[in-house]
Amino acid sequence: MGFEPPQRLVRALGEMYGDAAAADWLAGLPALTERALTAGDGLTAERVAAPGGRSALVVLVRRADGTPAALKIAPPVAGPELERAALEHWRGWGAVKPLDAPELDGSGALLLERLHHEVSLRSLPEAKALLEAAGTLRRLWVEPPAGHGFETVAERTEAQSAGMRAAAEADLELAPLVDAALAARAELVEGAAELLLLHGNFRQSKVLSGERAPWLTVGPEPLVGERAYDLARLVRDRVEDLIASPGGPVTARRRVKKLAESLEVEQARLHGWTLFRAVESGTRALAEGRRQMGEVNLEFAGWL
Repeated sequence: MGFEPPQRLVRALGEMYGDAAAADWLAGLPALTERALTAGDGLTAERVAAPGGRSALVVLVRRADGTPAALKIAPPVAGPELERAALEHWRGWGAVKPLDAPELDGSGALLLERLHHEVSLRSLPEAKALLEAAGTLRRLWVEPPAGHGFETVAERTEAQSAGMRAAAEADLELAPLVDAALAARAELVEGAAELLLLHGNFRQSKVLSGERAPWLTVGPEPLVGERAYDLARLVRDRVEDLIASPGGPVTARRRVKKLAESLEVEQARLHGWTLFRAVESGTRALAEGRRQMGEVNLEFAGWL
């Protein structure tokens, strides 16, 4: 079968890594997929999951015994080995379960239990989705494995800060928001005490319907640090709806309070990380040419 990558993936890779680097990896993707299928003893491809995600090709497959599974193939820069390490540490508790496929080790391909990729928490009413998301996220917050290679929240956000400063220098109107976000980060990093394994990119669309459990998360960008950082992205979920609502600012602040209380996270720390992550996402989207998304995230940040 052909392994034509969904256009959503093609666009996203170009935005994240540049068109040239994305084109190089995509050119080799058919051969890479064939090798992964051959290495995964007895795998039979059914179809490419579409529209799929923004960071990897997912091929729906069946194992030799007929068990449905999903083969995920991501660029090396996306850190598939770190994703594998996190999923193996969670062992299916709140997250998609990696299937035993030692022949794929070192290839960058992951063989995962198959979930219902077309049904995420975004299919639920907002209040129910946030409740289920919070319950799922709570399960992921565990002690990291000994000798892990995950970066810390401080390390990741320090690297992100450079892009934010560059955005402020290029557009002085962004400077007040960027300065506020960077000041919040500095204070939060200084006072951080928790070092738990975090999903890193948790939001409603990353939680899919499953057979083994009603809802399981996928696509971690794992790191270690405090829970408030992980929860901050969830505060901003369905941001387009918030922007369109006349009560958006009040709803956003209420979300911070409600989520902090429900997961026993300090509200001020969740507020600070929500501000930082919204400004970081907004400035990065602008730099990648996704102007509408950038402006939406920055407007949200302004409410905080």
